[in-house]
Amino acid sequence: MNLLAFGIIAEKIGASNFSLEDIKDTDSLKEKLLQQYPTLQELNYIVSVNCKIAHGNTVLDDLAEVALLPPFSGG
Repeated sequence: MNLLAFGIIAEKIGASNFSLEDIKDTDSLKEKLLQQYPTLQELNYIVSVNCKIAHGNTVLDDLAEVALLPPFSGG
Protein backbone atom coordinates (compact mmCIF):
# COMPACT_ATOMS: atom_id res chain seq x y z
CA MET A 1 0.00 0.00 0.00
CA ASN A 2 1.07 3.56 -0.60
CA LEU A 3 1.42 5.76 2.48
CA LEU A 4 1.52 9.53 2.50
CA ALA A 5 2.75 11.36 5.59
CA PHE A 6 2.24 15.05 6.23
CA GLY A 7 3.70 17.70 8.52
CA ILE A 8 5.38 16.57 11.73
CA ILE A 9 4.61 12.94 10.91
CA ALA A 10 6.70 13.12 7.73
CA GLU A 11 9.49 14.73 9.74
CA LYS A 12 9.46 11.96 12.37
CA ILE A 13 9.36 9.20 9.73
CA GLY A 14 11.87 10.89 7.44
CA ALA A 15 9.70 10.52 4.34
CA SER A 16 6.46 11.89 2.95
CA ASN A 17 5.73 8.96 0.63
CA PHE A 18 6.57 5.30 1.26
CA SER A 19 5.14 1.80 0.89
CA LEU A 20 4.30 -1.10 3.19
CA GLU A 21 2.99 -4.57 2.39
CA ASP A 22 0.98 -7.23 4.19
CA ILE A 23 -0.81 -4.85 6.55
CA LYS A 24 -4.36 -6.12 7.10
CA ASP A 25 -6.00 -3.14 8.84
CA THR A 26 -5.41 0.31 10.32
CA ASP A 27 -4.79 -1.04 13.84
CA SER A 28 -2.00 -3.28 12.46
CA LEU A 29 -0.65 -0.32 10.51
CA LYS A 30 -0.44 1.83 13.64
CA GLU A 31 1.33 -0.99 15.52
CA LYS A 32 3.84 -1.43 12.69
CA LEU A 33 4.50 2.31 12.51
CA LEU A 34 5.06 2.52 16.28
CA GLN A 35 7.53 -0.37 16.09
CA GLN A 36 9.51 1.35 13.33
CA TYR A 37 9.04 4.94 14.55
CA PRO A 38 8.52 4.99 18.35
CA THR A 39 8.40 8.81 18.43
CA LEU A 40 5.00 8.65 16.70
CA GLN A 41 3.55 7.62 20.05
CA GLU A 42 3.92 11.26 21.13
CA LEU A 43 1.63 12.44 18.31
CA ASN A 44 -2.08 12.43 17.67
CA TYR A 45 -2.92 11.83 14.05
CA ILE A 46 -5.77 10.77 11.81
CA VAL A 47 -5.58 7.94 9.29
CA SER A 48 -7.29 8.39 5.94
CA VAL A 49 -7.89 5.42 3.63
CA ASN A 50 -8.55 6.13 -0.05
CA CYS A 51 -9.38 9.77 0.73
CA LYS A 52 -11.84 8.94 3.56
CA ILE A 53 -11.16 9.37 7.26
CA ALA A 54 -10.92 5.95 8.92
CA HIS A 55 -13.20 5.82 11.95
CA GLY A 56 -12.16 2.81 14.00
CA ASN A 57 -10.29 -0.15 12.61
CA THR A 58 -10.50 -0.27 8.79
CA VAL A 59 -9.53 -3.16 6.51
CA LEU A 60 -6.67 -2.40 4.12
CA ASP A 61 -5.42 -4.00 0.93
CA ASP A 62 -2.15 -3.60 -0.98
CA LEU A 63 -3.77 -1.10 -3.38
CA ALA A 64 -4.96 1.23 -0.61
CA GLU A 65 -3.70 4.78 -0.39
CA VAL A 66 -3.28 5.69 3.27
CA ALA A 67 -2.59 9.20 4.52
CA LEU A 68 -1.27 10.01 7.98
CA LEU A 69 -2.67 13.41 8.88
CA PRO A 70 -1.39 15.46 11.83
CA PRO A 71 -3.67 17.84 13.71
CA PHE A 72 -4.14 21.04 11.76
CA SER A 73 -6.08 24.27 12.04
CA GLY A 74 -7.49 26.66 9.50
CA GLY A 75 -6.27 30.13 8.98
